[in-house]
Amino acid sequence: MKTNVGVFFGGRSTEHEISVISANQAINALNQEKYDITPIYISKQGKWYTGPALLELSNYRDIPALLEKCEEVYMEPSYGDFNLYRKQKKMFQSPVVTTLDVALPVLHGSNGEDGTFEGILDSMGIPYAGCNTLASANGMDKITMKMILQACDIPVVDYVWFTDKEWFNRRDEIVKKIEDKLGYPVIVKPANLGSSVGIGRAANREALIEHVTEAEKYSQRIIVEHMVENLQEINCSVLGDCNEYQASVLEEPIKSGEILSYQDKYMGGTKSSKGMQSAKKRIPADLPEDETKRIQFLAGETFRVLSCHGVSRVDMIIDRDNRNIYVNEINTIPGSLSFYLWEATGIPFDKLMDRLVALALKRSRDLKQKTVSYDQNIFSMGKGLKGGIKK
Repeated sequence: MKTNVGVFFGGRSTEHEISVISANQAINALNQEKYDITPIYISKQGKWYTGPALLELSNYRDIPALLEKCEEVYMEPSYGDFNLYRKQKKMFQSPVVTTLDVALPVLHGSNGEDGTFEGILDSMGIPYAGCNTLASANGMDKITMKMILQACDIPVVDYVWFTDKEWFNRRDEIVKKIEDKLGYPVIVKPANLGSSVGIGRAANREALIEHVTEAEKYSQRIIVEHMVENLQEINCSVLGDCNEYQASVLEEPIKSGEILSYQDKYMGGTKSSKGMQSAKKRIPADLPEDETKRIQFLAGETFRVLSCHGVSRVDMIIDRDNRNIYVNEINTIPGSLSFYLWEATGIPFDKLMDRLVALALKRSRDLKQKTVSYDQNIFSMGKGLKGGIKK
C-alpha cells in the first residue's frame, strides 16, 4: 500500500504565496509510485481545503474561483485520528475524505513554521516531517534563538530586543540602549517573521524610529542587531535529526541592495513563481576550504542545539573585514525546502522527500517508546487526596 502524505500549505502568514510555491515543488517531487498525495490548502482566513485544482499554480491567480472547485475540510485534534473530514457532507456520502499516514507541513512564517501548526499535529499524534513544536518556536523567534545559540557558544551579532509595548512606554530609554550598545548602522527586524518582511536598515535615530514603527506592525517583539556593513551572506542546509545530520554545500545569495529583499529571495528580480529556486545565487559559494567547513559545522551545531528535525536552512554572515562568522537565523521550513542545495550535494529532490517521510515515521516510532501517562488512577485510591472535597 502507498503511504498517504498530506501536504499542508498556504496559511495565515505574510509568506502565504511562497508556501504555495514551495508546496507545489514538494508535491511534484514526491514519487507517486510510493505515495498518495493529498494537498491541503489553508487559506489566509484559516480555512482548510482539498482537491485536485490545488495542484495547478495558475489557479491561485483567482483564489475565490479556485476554492469553488475545492472541498472545505478539517481534522479532529483527537489523538490517533488521522482522518480528513468533509465540512459539509452530502446524503449517503462518507464524512471522511481520506486518512493520512504522514503530514508534511510546508507552511512558512507565522502560524505554521513557528510551532503553532506543529502543536496541532502533536495533539493528533500523526507522524509529520520537520521540527517539533519546541524547535519550531525557538527557531522562528529570532530573540529566543539567539539566546540559545549564545548559551551554546555559537557566535551571533550583538543585539537589543524589546516588545511593542515597551517601545511605546519607554522609547527614549530603548533608543539610548541601542545607540550605546550597538551604534549605527543597525538592522531592525520583527522577531518572528521571515522572508525579509518588515526588515530595515537604520543609519541614524530617525531611521531607527521609522523602521521600528514598521516592524511592530508585524510582531509584538522587535530585535535590533548590529549591522555588519562589509558582509558576505552564506546559507547552508542541514538534513536529519539532532542526533544524526549532514550539512549541504554552501550558497551565496546575490542581493540587489544592502539587505537581501523579498524580491531577491523569491522573484530573482522578475515576476517568477519558482520561490527560493529563482533567487540569484552562487552554488557552491566561493570560499576557502577552512571557512566552508567552519560554516557547515556551525550550521550543524545550530540545528543540533535547537533540536531540529527534517530539513532546515541556516543563514550565516561573514564579516569581510576580519573574516568573523556569525549565525544570522535558521529557517526550519526553508523556501523550496532548499532542494537545490541538496541536488548540488548529490541528493535529488525525490530522494530528499523520501528522507523527510522516513524521518517523520522514525520519530513517531521513537516517541511511542516514551511514557506519557500512568495507568494508575489516583481517584480510585480512596481517602486522603489533597485538595479533595470531603462529603
